[in-house]
Amino acid sequence: MKLAALLSVFILGLAGSTGVRAQSAEPIVIKFSHVVAPNTPKGRAADEFKKLAEQRTNGRVRVEVYPNSQLYKDREEIEALQLGAVQMLAPSLSKFGPLGVRAFELFDLPYIFPNKETLYRVMDGDIGKRLFEMLEPRGIIGLAYWDNGFKQMSANRPLRSIEDFKGLKMRIQSSKVLEAQMKALGANPQVMAFSEVYSALQQGVVDGTENPMSNLYTQKMHEVQKHLTLSDHGYLGYAVIVNKRFWEGLPADIRATLEKAMQDATEFERAIAQRDNDDALAAVRRAGTTEVYVLPFRDRVVWHRALLPVHKEFERIIGRDFIQAVYQVAADVEKEKAAQPARQEPKERPGPSR
Repeated sequence: MKLAALLSVFILGLAGSTGVRAQSAEPIVIKFSHVVAPNTPKGRAADEFKKLAEQRTNGRVRVEVYPNSQLYKDREEIEALQLGAVQMLAPSLSKFGPLGVRAFELFDLPYIFPNKETLYRVMDGDIGKRLFEMLEPRGIIGLAYWDNGFKQMSANRPLRSIEDFKGLKMRIQSSKVLEAQMKALGANPQVMAFSEVYSALQQGVVDGTENPMSNLYTQKMHEVQKHLTLSDHGYLGYAVIVNKRFWEGLPADIRATLEKAMQDATEFERAIAQRDNDDALAAVRRAGTTEVYVLPFRDRVVWHRALLPVHKEFERIIGRDFIQAVYQVAADVEKEKAAQPARQEPKERPGPSR
């Protein structure tokens, strides 16, 4: 369905979507649309939420999950949510910048999160709450942050140094931060819907892209990418969001039950995210179609230094206070780790500079 037809659909269904009737024998329907495969962490968590919501409301709620851009591409889905054509989405955090909430581009900054501890504290703490509050004037309520892991670079030529990116056409999500990131590496950023990436790589429309491993593998991008560099240079996460008018129109007991179901689905999603990425990497290695290169720590430091100016460039747009707050969370995590008994573990990625 095209967005041009959404308004008429919204008007026809207005009575049912703006005032959810507790007395109605018909179940409350939640259309949950997303753009990735069902066997990704996001896809599996959406199905987990469906199961929990339907069980715990004793059938008073029915959740219809539409994966793989069946209803809308990622450039269309937020407008569809605002119009009430769908009730729930889990878009990547990059999608809120084009919506006008530029502070969410915090999550796109390269090497901003040195570890998952820092990331989760940002999401679940004051920073995450403040970001969600910025969505409400746009008719959106944020329910949870879902994890999809750190991103890796892929292309049809080796990407081992900054110089290797020069002139490459690299697909990105619609994000000014990601544009600046690719330009800092010497590449030409190409904004493209997620559903179009495989064919674009196959046909040579773009040379490479960045993805967590679970996305790369489930979308079969390894079949059309000869080289993969494990760089952990950026992060891809999601925000589970709902139409504000729909959510606030739910009976209080239903809303409370759904909030708990979402909390449990979020714990489930985060628990499987890293495992799914590890399994996807192992599957790519077994397939043998893609050469996998692990970027050494010394080279990650070089990449980090090359990309750090992107933080400074976006201080005014994202908010210097947000960026500095993440730095402080990262520093607190490091202090806590230093106070614990020493463990002989190599540092995986450079931390943020201040």
